[in-house]
Amino acid sequence: MSDFNDLFVNQEWRFWDQSMSGRSKSALESFAADDMLCELVGKGLSLPTIRTWVHENTVVLGIQDHRLPYVAAGRDVIQEHGFQSIVRNSGGLAVVLDSGVLNISIIVSEQNSAIDINAGYDIMVEFVRYLFPQIADRIEAYEIVGSYCPGSYDLSVEGKKFAGISQRRLRHGIAVQIYLCIEGSGTERAVIIRDFYEAGLQGAQTKFMYPVIVPEVMASISEILGESVTVQDTVIHAQRLMNHMMHNVHMQSLQPSETDLYMYYLTRVVERNQKMLTKVE
Repeated sequence: MSDFNDLFVNQEWRFWDQSMSGRSKSALESFAADDMLCELVGKGLSLPTIRTWVHENTVVLGIQDHRLPYVAAGRDVIQEHGFQSIVRNSGGLAVVLDSGVLNISIIVSEQNSAIDINAGYDIMVEFVRYLFPQIADRIEAYEIVGSYCPGSYDLSVEGKKFAGISQRRLRHGIAVQIYLCIEGSGTERAVIIRDFYEAGLQGAQTKFMYPVIVPEVMASISEILGESVTVQDTVIHAQRLMNHMMHNVHMQSLQPSETDLYMYYLTRVVERNQKMLTKVE
């Protein structure tokens, strides 16, 4: 795929791994980091970046989720499952994050040449196919009805969804974000979201059509492969893949010169989350 090759092969990239260091932190910090990277990469102040991140037991709600008629009851159910809930700053619906879910953000610039929405998604699909060569030719991208956060770029094998992709566009930067269910049970994660919607709707009719969750359509990579794959295995493989494909990969976490901008975006994300949740009755 030419767009993918143009972006990745023999190019200089930054790799920021927060798959261990970010676990105990709020997922809001990851959305702030991606917003910061969008601006820096978009302006050419940072190399294009791949960031890996993991957060413990968090359900990330979308804008529409917080408009559920009984969303407070829904959030209580999430808490009963042992999860916290936040509202993210990008589109989509509720997703589950835990120690067995690896998130990958690919941040690129469209300052010099525009990247359309589908091309952004395609970049991530190709990256995932390289990441899992043993199932690459079986990975399909289409909406899996019954999954949580359904979309036209759900990634599945034989109808079992293991990943979903979203995009965030800001100041000429594009963050293509994916959650990859690597370990554990896809069905058990989906049960949390099913229970959330049932409690949040309580049979009420709404203008927005919330998904009817069928937990059995969700799976993890480990379940699909029938063997144990870990988040850390996948992060190491991603790093090796980058070193193999790219001209020069810089292992680079948050730089001192980036701290002020990061704090600016973190404040925005935190305040927005609080504003959304205070509207909940």
